[in-house]
Amino acid sequence: MQPELTSSALADLRRPRPYPALSLLMPTHRREPESMQDPVRLRNLVARAKKQLEEDPAVTRQWRMQLGKELDAALAEVNLVYSEDGLVIFAAPGEHQVWKLPRPVPERIVLSDTFLTRNLVAAQAIERPFWVLAVAADRVALFSGDTERVVEARTGGFPLTRSLEFQDIERMERVGNVPEPYNDDDTRLFLRQADTALDSVLAADPRPLFVTGDPAALSLLDDAGSASKGATRIPRGAMAHSSPNAVWQAVRPFVAAEEEKERAAVLQELGRARDKRTLAAGVDEVWQSAKLGSVRLLVVEDNFRVTVRAESAAVTEPSEHLAPAESGDLDAIEDMVDDIIERCLDTGAEVRFVPDGTIEGMDHIAAALRF
Repeated sequence: MQPELTSSALADLRRPRPYPALSLLMPTHRREPESMQDPVRLRNLVARAKKQLEEDPAVTRQWRMQLGKELDAALAEVNLVYSEDGLVIFAAPGEHQVWKLPRPVPERIVLSDTFLTRNLVAAQAIERPFWVLAVAADRVALFSGDTERVVEARTGGFPLTRSLEFQDIERMERVGNVPEPYNDDDTRLFLRQADTALDSVLAADPRPLFVTGDPAALSLLDDAGSASKGATRIPRGAMAHSSPNAVWQAVRPFVAAEEEKERAAVLQELGRARDKRTLAAGVDEVWQSAKLGSVRLLVVEDNFRVTVRAESAAVTEPSEHLAPAESGDLDAIEDMVDDIIERCLDTGAEVRFVPDGTIEGMDHIAAALRF
């Protein structure tokens, strides 16, 4: 099973490793007839990677053998029947990971002291991940969602469960009946534990949050703590015991509404930046600003990709500018948009994706600048 693409997972992948850390990238296809060639292309790419390791004098025989074993293990894990748009394999002595991405990647083999993570960074940004907390008196479940689905997340101690069988006979006799689930002190404690667990999850991987449950559960959760303050509330019972698909159907309209609000806010922010003359538009302007670390908000259309090459604008102007290039050229940068995204994230910028055509007048990529 593919590990979850979280901020902490990306941070671990980006840490330095002893040379060589191998990154293998390959575009894949979801449907026939294009997908029929993917297994052959992958085997050929792995063979090329092994040959590159053999020809690198900096790679010892022992490390070459270890990397070969990790590559073989990764290859055995790849199931191309369920391909997406890109495949990334990372291998280093003692470890390997396989990632399927909903975004095309260029075919590449890279040996370095870090893994090539820019494509995963871009995929995380475009997926617009969010959390859904489903609350009931006897179960609190956490779901991880993106633009296509939600899956139950088993992290941070979730799901939390307990029995609703009240055993305090003296108390039952004193009040005259079985306590209502949401008027019970044990339930308050249970939801306080859920709030604490949620706080830890959000600290490790902050995302937009949707909370669903019947109104009494949501009200008691508000009283239990502050982790879910500001979340979008969806008053709907039984979700804590429902399938991921049922949860997805319940939250989908709310997710779409939030995305529309965010899209409008992003366009307003770009408009304010234009008025203040702190707007960069087009791949070259945005790249220059990204190199300076001056990008505060980067906005990219969903499927915008561009192949460029770097060139000096003039003898008196040493900074490099970008010019269009053909895919496959020796000096071509195939994934400049992904390069820009990673550079902006490295300098603390916010990255937002919008539907194609939304910022066509800004050459499909724009940035609000800090200065």
